[in-house]
Amino acid sequence: MTNRLAGQASAYLRQHAENPVHWQPFGDDAFAEAARRDVPVFISIGYAACHWCHVMAHESFEDPATASQLNAGFVNVKVDREERPDVDGVYMAACQAMTGQGGWPLSVFALPDGRAFYAGTYFPPEPRPGQPSFRQVLTSVAAAWADRRDAVERQADALAEALGGLFSDQLLSVGQAPEYDAGGLAAVASGAVVRLGQTEDHVHGGFGGAPKFPPSPVLEFLVRHAAGAGETAGYARALAGRTLAAMCRSALFDILGGGFARYSVTADWSLPHYEKMLYDNAQLLRVLAHWTRLGGSAEFPADEARDAASLTADWLVRELGLPGGGYASSLDADSERDGRPVEGGYYVWTGTELARALVDAPHDGARLASLFGLRVGEHATTAAPLHAGRPLGADERELLERHRPVLLGARARRTPPARDDKVVAGWNGLAIAALADASAVLDRADLLNAAERAADLLAGVHWDGTRLARVSHDGKATGVEGVLADYAGCAEGAFALYAATGATRWYAWAIELVDAATGRFVVSGLLSDEAPATDAGNAGSAVRTARAGARTLDPHDNEAPSGASLLAGALLTAAAYSGSWKHRALAGSILAGLPKLLSQGPRLAGWLLAVAEARLAGPLEAAIVGALDGTRAPETLALHREALLSPSPGLAVAFGSTPGTRGLAPAAGEPSRGSGGPTAGGAESGVVPVTVPLLQDRPAADDGGPLAYVCREFTCRLPVNTLGALREQLMGGGSAPADGTGVQ
Repeated sequence: MTNRLAGQASAYLRQHAENPVHWQPFGDDAFAEAARRDVPVFISIGYAACHWCHVMAHESFEDPATASQLNAGFVNVKVDREERPDVDGVYMAACQAMTGQGGWPLSVFALPDGRAFYAGTYFPPEPRPGQPSFRQVLTSVAAAWADRRDAVERQADALAEALGGLFSDQLLSVGQAPEYDAGGLAAVASGAVVRLGQTEDHVHGGFGGAPKFPPSPVLEFLVRHAAGAGETAGYARALAGRTLAAMCRSALFDILGGGFARYSVTADWSLPHYEKMLYDNAQLLRVLAHWTRLGGSAEFPADEARDAASLTADWLVRELGLPGGGYASSLDADSERDGRPVEGGYYVWTGTELARALVDAPHDGARLASLFGLRVGEHATTAAPLHAGRPLGADERELLERHRPVLLGARARRTPPARDDKVVAGWNGLAIAALADASAVLDRADLLNAAERAADLLAGVHWDGTRLARVSHDGKATGVEGVLADYAGCAEGAFALYAATGATRWYAWAIELVDAATGRFVVSGLLSDEAPATDAGNAGSAVRTARAGARTLDPHDNEAPSGASLLAGALLTAAAYSGSWKHRALAGSILAGLPKLLSQGPRLAGWLLAVAEARLAGPLEAAIVGALDGTRAPETLALHREALLSPSPGLAVAFGSTPGTRGLAPAAGEPSRGSGGPTAGGAESGVVPVTVPLLQDRPAADDGGPLAYVCREFTCRLPVNTLGALREQLMGGGSAPADGTGVQ
């Protein structure tokens, strides 16, 4: 036997390729080997940026004695949770059922058929009060396997049955949509705002205590709710402003280079867990962009949010952007400092280091050290992240901006944290949406170009015309088929990209993804996170056995929005563009699950609440038509930008030129959709141009000037051609009567 992780695409698996443990990837072969040897399977689950995964690896998996014990008594399997959320989901649920808690590294012991019978998280190399050492755990599990096999089998059987029931209970029924009650949905949303306020940390901002995570889906809901006119809109605005201000002024936010750390170890946001994840930063970039276009608040002004959004967008493109398009999953928490790996070593500064970096401006160096609370002088050796914990004054902002390039240059000479270069489809979809929205708010075409490059990679590499791969490495799709959150997340990104560009290939791809998702993940009226088990490329037999054959759905938001809530949003957007009642009804069925979900806490349902706000707003639809070249083009582009800057939740913006007919065809040279994904070049021979229904029968003005058509609830107002009139209609005002026409 040998370690079989060499050559694996996953960066996390490759991190363990030199361990003396005889690791192998997750798969049916590993469980078949365990059956042949009549030994349990040890399943170790983590991810490349996980600090405590590294700690356990150094303490136990690199230790020859521990490795010898593992190799002799177990078949040892390594799992990258980011590549295999299906595996992580079922075994994390098992761990939580047995211990009441979970986390990574996740350590699971299972029968050769995949059923778990014992689980935990991090185990130390030596026993601690109330916690056995890892080798003691191995000894106890081996003894139970040898001497109490019947008890082990009963435990595994009971746990699998319990997990099967748990997953079945979470499945959503999405048959006939219930009668829609806008008043009831509005009351649910307002009640969620009040409940969130009751859990606010009034001293430090955010929700709950330590450890404190960025509540990204909840923030999107609060920003959307604040855009409305309900009784709790002002409360939501203040709550969102306080939370965003606390985060952006704290050590969680990298004020020098941009981007947010995964979470704060402390309640006051002062000690981050330094790993930086794509899914966090994609969501928070979009929230900051939406907050900026909303106008901010006294608690967190729009100009401060704009600066944070710009820094985060720059960081995302610079630090996570890959040469072939797409965005890497994460940056590690650890980096080398003084010759050894240190959590956050890349990001922290001593007063001495700051003074050395600004040796040509010692007075400014002292001012910045004071601003960030760093000691100066010969004893200035305590390293800390740069943050003021308060808003910077105008002169302080100018001081930091003046020296930012020098400080970034000094930091760049340090050993950087490792990057996990795998491209996860759903997370990249969220990044595309964020970059597309931020490009309009920040007026930066470079961000839109970056979004399109990522979308090109997803559509060309991950999508084969019918199925979406979850992961790619170096431009090649690997691993299992995407889960529901991948399909719906990519659709979310494609719709946002269409709104920003008017390129109908992105609209067409979004519709394909939505239809593929409903076809694959809605089976017999039930919504699941995974396609049917009979499909190739999905969870192996071990995972199905571990949950007693049940299909799975986790409707709760975790580090990113749940697949169910993302699908609801994509369905609602699809209905706004196409007029499809089928899509609208299916979104309504998912939204009908909100009360049950909220009974477990509003922080678990942030994105679905955000979708509810879009539904309560209509969602509003804006079709902008007019010349895209010539003297009238600036007028068309100005109307388009005005629509993109509207804070109306879930606004669907359609945009394009009129080629002389009442329907809209792609502009000359625009890529069209073929059978294998968006084409890289111009229209292909024999391909029928895509027409967006919202633009159909929307002519420009008789004089060739642009017009904007605003619609809600299948009813459209008379078209307008000025920014003020469009703004008024998007805000719900205006005296222009409805024309009574529906979008079909």
